[in-house]
Amino acid sequence: MYVCSAAATSAALLAIGATLLTGPVAQAAPAAGDRRGDTLVIAHRGASAYAPENTLAAVDLAARMGFDWVENDVQRAKDGELVVLHDDGLARTTDVEQRYPDRAPWKVKDFTAAEIATLDAGSWFGSAWAGARVPTLTEYLRRVDRNDQRLLLEIKRPELYPGIEADTLRVLREQGWLDRAHVKRKLVIQSFGADTVRTVHRLRPDVVTGFLGTPAVADLPAYAAFTDQINPSHTTITAGYVAAVHRLKGPHGKRLAVSTWTVNDAAGAVRVDDFGVDGIITDRPDVVRDAVG
Repeated sequence: MYVCSAAATSAALLAIGATLLTGPVAQAAPAAGDRRGDTLVIAHRGASAYAPENTLAAVDLAARMGFDWVENDVQRAKDGELVVLHDDGLARTTDVEQRYPDRAPWKVKDFTAAEIATLDAGSWFGSAWAGARVPTLTEYLRRVDRNDQRLLLEIKRPELYPGIEADTLRVLREQGWLDRAHVKRKLVIQSFGADTVRTVHRLRPDVVTGFLGTPAVADLPAYAAFTDQINPSHTTITAGYVAAVHRLKGPHGKRLAVSTWTVNDAAGAVRVDDFGVDGIITDRPDVVRDAVG
């Protein structure tokens, strides 16, 4: 968890403002992120080291910093509405315990989207962010589109939400995110659940997909049948592993890509960059950009 005072947050934003850059972004199929040299940089849950994660504020800040690609997480509320939140519980990043003290353990699936929308999702991060809300996926997609950004969308805990793959694709379609332009250049759907990635590929074979994890090298050909990316933790990879992934082609006939997570320091960024990864997912995209640019 990040805890930032208003003063510290303001200082960080001033420092960021002095180094803002913009640049072209590659198509979604190779990886997802803001291209700097040969490596893409993806703002994890938005610019989440500097603004409360998965909020519209974090998306907007990533845009102002010059990062076109953002990563987010999707859960399903009690009424079926999809909301953008990392945890399957609300307690860590909202004031739900104060607002609804008698509804422990405060799981997302036990609250309607309207109830979740009343929660403060910013004060935990710092007083400057008080009043930030948990966005619905619809709200999030509209903001990312308005900012002309691109999206690495993670379906979280699919075992808790049967059918969430189809629900996610439905909302994407309703918001215009499954047209040719978005599918080709602006969208990647990933998950830790291999069955979920496989389901997304079956329902929409044109969509670029990613598997979150580090499958054994011997198992990689099976994954290449339904995913375009292998996206592992940076602590689990070597140059040899990245090369093994790159030797395979995914379902769209392109080389499998590797976007690794979550790298927040310059030394770590240089290390995985030297391994030959295609993308780096980070809470501190400015730090990573400076290190590998």
